[in-house]
Amino acid sequence: MKGTVKFFNENKGFGFIAGEDGKEYFVHQTGLAEGVVLRENDAVTFDVVQGDRGPKAENVALDTEAKE
Repeated sequence: MKGTVKFFNENKGFGFIAGEDGKEYFVHQTGLAEGVVLRENDAVTFDVVQGDRGPKAENVALDTEAKE
């Protein structure tokens, strides 16, 4: 799925992604692809998996096709 980073706190290691489906997904630093650093408004791709508290983003990578 594609989405946009709404918030990511690098110090705490978590944040939220707004999915293209209109839903918001929790993301933890352990769900990031190797070497990925998230910043607010970054375009990303990710897989949705069921977490303990609902759907969350895994395998999060920067969406290189969305670059202008």
